[in-house]
Amino acid sequence: MMLRPTALAAAAATLALALLGGTAQAQASTRTADSPILLVPDAVFDGTTDRPHKGWAVLVTGQKITAAGPLSSLPVPSNAERITLAGSTLMPGLSDLHSHVLLHPYDETPWNDQVLRESLALRTARAVNHLKATLDAGFTMLRDLGTEGADYADVGLKEAVEQGIIPGPRLFVTTKAIVATGSYGPKGFGAEIGVPQGAEEADGVEGVTRVVRDQIGHGADWIKIYADYRWGPRGEARPTFTAPEWQAIVSTASSSGRPVVAHASTVEGMMRAIVAGVEVIEHGDAATPAVFEAMKQRNVAFCPTLAATESTTRYRGWKKGVDPEPAGITQKKRMFRDALASGVTLCNGSDVGVYSHGNNALELELMVEYGMTPVQALRAATSVNARIMHRENELGRVAPGLFADLVAVQGDPTQRIAAVRAVRFVMKGGAVYRR
Repeated sequence: MMLRPTALAAAAATLALALLGGTAQAQASTRTADSPILLVPDAVFDGTTDRPHKGWAVLVTGQKITAAGPLSSLPVPSNAERITLAGSTLMPGLSDLHSHVLLHPYDETPWNDQVLRESLALRTARAVNHLKATLDAGFTMLRDLGTEGADYADVGLKEAVEQGIIPGPRLFVTTKAIVATGSYGPKGFGAEIGVPQGAEEADGVEGVTRVVRDQIGHGADWIKIYADYRWGPRGEARPTFTAPEWQAIVSTASSSGRPVVAHASTVEGMMRAIVAGVEVIEHGDAATPAVFEAMKQRNVAFCPTLAATESTTRYRGWKKGVDPEPAGITQKKRMFRDALASGVTLCNGSDVGVYSHGNNALELELMVEYGMTPVQALRAATSVNARIMHRENELGRVAPGLFADLVAVQGDPTQRIAAVRAVRFVMKGGAVYRR
């Protein structure tokens, strides 16, 4: 019997966790219950306000937050378990809207070798560790933007998390991502040699329509398109899909209720995607104030992926704080300042996988280093990201009726963003995963 890729992924993930010494389902059986839990930190950052609420507590029953406010005013049931989080700030679980759970850092193994030499089972097993490290780091939601040659393994991993087979954040997946024929990789092989691709190729209105529908049928929550890539005559980034292709992509996805997200770094690539109706632009290295104005007018959000640029620059030998700042970093900083000044919606999305999973906080630190306040960065990773994902009534805030995805960190991250690394407590859907 031939297994579908999703089944293979789930099977590999289960085996990997068993080898680690237990299943998430077994852990959850000791950590979840319908009896209420009272969380008592020093303060609560609710995901929207400028300052944490001192003296607040949060009551959780089942999977949901049932009350939040001053401890003295909360209706606490007599059977509630009290968890005191002294010295900590409790806040919504963090989220990262640009991840690749099936990749690992390029300074460990180059992208070409991951796509061509690592088996699906190996990559899926490694991704189990990635998901656990991410959840332990306080990130309770990920949007995964492409399996990079691992077919539909992200769908299987999502199913494994939802079924309690493995621990991990809430996953929203895009499966294989879509590229124009000839534009993506791996590269560097003889013209007559066919090699596996890191994404799915599609061309023409009929072709892109078929591929979008096929990915939706395989479990894609979002559709990811490469609006441009390094396929110019001198290896420079150039736009890929034409206006009619873009219209077919967005209309097909929209008719199924799926939003479209675009990898884009050139002005023309971004503008084609914006005009077509994508909801989020990723990277945007060459974005101008005019591009950001167009995004703002059309309510298109922006994920700058600062951590990926810093990481790949370090892999090429740059020593931050010692060597002069490379032109690419200077450009990224200038672009980010323009984005901030424009008022465009900025999400937290890091391109983690390019660098190590569990180190997702690097993006928040760089957003602050490049010009955001800590509170702005925290909002981006909580309430703003939830709104971008159309989950603002479920996630991203500390409020009654929302899922109890909660993280406590030592200190006050609204004053010092590095505090998000000092994770003391992680809860997802009312289940305690770190304490």
